[in-house]
Amino acid sequence: MEKCRYLVERGGMSPLRGDGRLMTPYDVANEGGHAELLAYFEEVAGAPIERMYHNPVRRGFYPDPSIVRVGDDYYMVNSTFVFFPCIPVSHSRDLVHWEVVGHAIEKPEWAHLEGLEGGRGYWAPDISYYNGRFYICATLRLNDVGAVRRRQIVVTSDKPEGPYSEPVFFDEDGIDPSIFHDDDGRHYMLLNRGARIFEIDETGTKRLSEAKLIYYGTQKRAPEGPHILKRDGWYYLFQAEGGTGVGHRETVARSRNLMGPYTPSPYNPLVRQTDEKALIQRCGHAKPVSLPDGRWALVYLCGRALDGKWTMLGRETALDMMRFTPDGWPIMNDGRGPSDMNVMPLPGAPVENKTDWVTPRPPMPGTIAWNGETVTIAGGEHTLSDTRCRSLLLRRQEDFRFTFSAEMTVPEGDGEAGVTAYYDENSYATIGVHSESGRRTIRVFEQAGAERRVVCDDEIDVKPGEKIALCTWADGLTRGMRWNIGGNTAGDCALGEVTYLADEGVRIGKRFTGAMCGVYAVGVTATFAGMAYAGEA
Repeated sequence: MEKCRYLVERGGMSPLRGDGRLMTPYDVANEGGHAELLAYFEEVAGAPIERMYHNPVRRGFYPDPSIVRVGDDYYMVNSTFVFFPCIPVSHSRDLVHWEVVGHAIEKPEWAHLEGLEGGRGYWAPDISYYNGRFYICATLRLNDVGAVRRRQIVVTSDKPEGPYSEPVFFDEDGIDPSIFHDDDGRHYMLLNRGARIFEIDETGTKRLSEAKLIYYGTQKRAPEGPHILKRDGWYYLFQAEGGTGVGHRETVARSRNLMGPYTPSPYNPLVRQTDEKALIQRCGHAKPVSLPDGRWALVYLCGRALDGKWTMLGRETALDMMRFTPDGWPIMNDGRGPSDMNVMPLPGAPVENKTDWVTPRPPMPGTIAWNGETVTIAGGEHTLSDTRCRSLLLRRQEDFRFTFSAEMTVPEGDGEAGVTAYYDENSYATIGVHSESGRRTIRVFEQAGAERRVVCDDEIDVKPGEKIALCTWADGLTRGMRWNIGGNTAGDCALGEVTYLADEGVRIGKRFTGAMCGVYAVGVTATFAGMAYAGEA
């Protein structure tokens, strides 16, 4: 105990700083039942272990957060790129425990994702609220062909969960739009590069002015994601800068006039990870939100890189408290940078969060049919490496160590169906029953960029209508596949390190999402039951 006190008080050790698995000394003391240490760490942290939370608060593929408070309820949106339904709307009462309650775009004919490559689609949405109505805007990022590559969309609803209106398009080139509702009843859209602004009407459907640059940023490198907050007569302009890698950050400037000029904060950057050894990196793209008691919180994106370079789970959402200095500038976490563990801002408890199942681009009618917890997928002719493939169903991978399993009824006919670990059409692994001319095999396949390889193709004695259990598992970068037929025939196929499922793993296209897992069918109709995900941080 005395050594621990010495390290904290004299050596600068924080009981809230995590290791490579985000386990903090506070966690270790709790798991080991060290009452004296727990009492000391509670004194240092200012709260008992039950009132602490860990970052990220939204794990796995939840990038580019935007947040709004309405009364005691908080709503957040995140990017989905080519995945459908588009742009989840999550709800929380304590800023830590979240559940998806709806989506900005749920009708396939409104998605406009046909033919888009992985990593395109809906980027960096923003959610705001004005006069009883919720507004969500985002960039629809198209393929790099043709004259138009980026369009801005707006949808609205009188309910946070939707349904939302059909998207309205603004043909203004740029990314990361947000909507600012000024207290004089006027409304504006902001977007990059730097912070450009143009006026829109209250319905969010009409443009009233041309875009004008009001500030290019503090660092001047890739300024994007602008948000405006008005407080005490000041317009505070929040911007992401530094690119999307380890130099990512959030900066702030302010002005007495909406159109500027803007003065940068002397405390910039507001958010940045300066500890190269920390697990949580790539911190930025933030938005503040007020609490009913006058305090402030900040949501921002981050990435946890295995071995310091492989962001397997993609970009995630973190949370820290923000306050204003006596001279009126915001600072986060009292200037200590992103936290691994911190005190919950509000009382709360875990919520029942149903799986947010998605597909790459909208499925064709009749492709996916649910019957309770059982799903039937009618596979088309296109494999998972084709952007025209619609016959797969996915969920986010939220943990470095996990298993995902499903029991499949062996389908009739020639084709393949099974379980997948998936990033995009260029990066995935599958384990499935492959049928050809009556011969059935367990096939394990990897698509790693331009490299395609069959890892296992063992003949099995299984007939249509029989059950087979299929599983994909991960331990950090290491991945494997398992199968079991009626408890009689089983196998395990190790894949080794699957870095191709990380953001940095393949140099093809845009890679901003994260690893996922799920079920698929190609050429056959397959039924899956008992789909289960079990994760361990």
